[in-house]
Amino acid sequence: MPDWLIVTDLDGTLLDHATYSHAAADATLARLRAARIPVVLASSKTAAEIVPLRAALGFAHVPAICENGGGIVPPGAAARPDATAHARLRAALDRLPRELRAGFRGFSDMTREELAEATGLAPEEAALARARAFTEPGLWTGTAEARAAFVTTLAAEGIAAREGGRFLTLGFGHTKAERMHEIAESLGRDRILALGDAPNDVEMLESADRAAIVANPHRAPLPRLAGEAEGRILRTDLPGPTGWSWAVERILSDEGVDV
Repeated sequence: MPDWLIVTDLDGTLLDHATYSHAAADATLARLRAARIPVVLASSKTAAEIVPLRAALGFAHVPAICENGGGIVPPGAAARPDATAHARLRAALDRLPRELRAGFRGFSDMTREELAEATGLAPEEAALARARAFTEPGLWTGTAEARAAFVTTLAAEGIAAREGGRFLTLGFGHTKAERMHEIAESLGRDRILALGDAPNDVEMLESADRAAIVANPHRAPLPRLAGEAEGRILRTDLPGPTGWSWAVERILSDEGVDV
């Protein structure tokens, strides 16, 4: 029997888009723990946010992917990663022409209270979301033309812009897909099931052995992916953790894995 690894996005996928609850997936997560199938959290969230959530889900012993692939959070209560990359990114933002910089409001530009309002997080949770080490998510409020110039200018500095579930995230090019395969190799897992809902999940979904696009009615659906035609990637009708559970159990059952 192949050794499976599950790699999952959080907001809008394993976590409900509006409430951030994972309750609808708890029964499936318990069965995965019993079957000793690791679940790797792969999110734009910081290490500070992921560590307590990972423990609450029962997978503190499994590495996680933080900040859209910016870094890997080792098992256990990891310390905050070195934030040199984030400082370099913020410096590049500060060098932009004023008209381009004005359209982007990053997490570091917001107070804890402003970020709480933008994300729906509690203020203490928003403080953890501001503890960036690798990337800078934010809201784009300028024109489409200015956004294209913003992205192109940052690309010349080696900074990529990726569209997530609700924010534009800036980083130095590492991806969830890259980290996913790194962790699979380190754990000796030869089959990967990936789940996500947003454009920044596409590379991860397309490079996994099996994958699911979890419905998110709060955003435009992803375009049809190549793996869908061959049945390697499926879509859920149900959103968030309910759709997540259905997809995990359906795909593993198709693969002969009983959970």
